[in-house]
Amino acid sequence: METGEERTPAARADTTSGGGCCSDPYAALPAELRPKRQAGNAGLRQTTCPTCGLVFWTNRASDVCIACAAG
Repeated sequence: METGEERTPAARADTTSGGGCCSDPYAALPAELRPKRQAGNAGLRQTTCPTCGLVFWTNRASDVCIACAAG
């Protein structure tokens, strides 16, 4: 495309909707069939390390923090 050349409305639509990495793959589905958005901390729980008292978030079964577990 040269400088000053105008694009047709159809050509502009090709670059602004669909087919991109940011397009919504579920846009055509009704709202009740779209997957539900998960919370940002799904699967995490807040705990306190019994060894050092550090309060942290983890998805591990153990309550011991990584620093105490490694050392």
